[in-house]
Amino acid sequence: MKTIFDKVSLSSSKITTKAYSTSFSLGIYCLHKKFRNPIYSIYGFVRFADEIVDSFHDQDKATLLKEFKEETYKAIERKISLNPILNSFQQVVLLYKIDLSLIDCFLQSMEMDLYKQDHSLKSYNQYILGSAEVVGLMCLHVFMEGDETKYTFFKHAAMKLGAAFQKVNFLRDIQTDYAILGRIYFPHTDMNNFSDTNKQQIEKEIERDFAEAFDGIKQLPASCRFGIYVAYVYYKHLFNKIKRIPSTKILMQRIRIPGYKKIKLLLTSYIRHSFNFL
Repeated sequence: MKTIFDKVSLSSSKITTKAYSTSFSLGIYCLHKKFRNPIYSIYGFVRFADEIVDSFHDQDKATLLKEFKEETYKAIERKISLNPILNSFQQVVLLYKIDLSLIDCFLQSMEMDLYKQDHSLKSYNQYILGSAEVVGLMCLHVFMEGDETKYTFFKHAAMKLGAAFQKVNFLRDIQTDYAILGRIYFPHTDMNNFSDTNKQQIEKEIERDFAEAFDGIKQLPASCRFGIYVAYVYYKHLFNKIKRIPSTKILMQRIRIPGYKKIKLLLTSYIRHSFNFL
């Protein structure tokens, strides 16, 4: 029965999420139960595409990504795929009527990672849009459950939250991106002379994104607000930790949040959310 295959597919997406991100896994767990599986499915899809361009160095990445893209659209058209991640994802796309232009935009940013080593302001904004902001919009389609008025209302905040997360990731991974992958995401940045001034300018941009995102988070429906707030709190804590580290050190280490600290943040977030202290 296909029901069994669909369960296996969803399990693959769950395993992928939990293996790659404890922060997002905890955030998803804090969502209403009806939203957890769809968000696992979106994350699994995004993670696999990102993994192709970031990790498979001894493979033909361009061909793998091209085939992944083709199989994605075939899965949506056929309403099935033997790739369990894509089978899980296509169900969410069809059920929640996720606009295919969002998927196009995301995959275009993944393609940019194959050939774009540094960015202008224009290409940087384009990359952020595709790699992060539209992922936030995919999730928003799920959370709003077809309510176009609410989707439009929260669209800006969802995009800003995705942008903030991505830019924090860029700062966290700046050493790996540059030294191993040869990428410089922040425009007009000389990594050989990366200074505290450069870092502070980037941080101001991220702070604006977080502030605009938080305005939207506070107004979200209860069914998804806590889970999104938890993810926000984790990333804001990581960002604040990065802010305290000099530019020279951030180029030498990857900043993390220990597991015990994540649990403490989860408990604190629960109390603040429960008593409406956001």
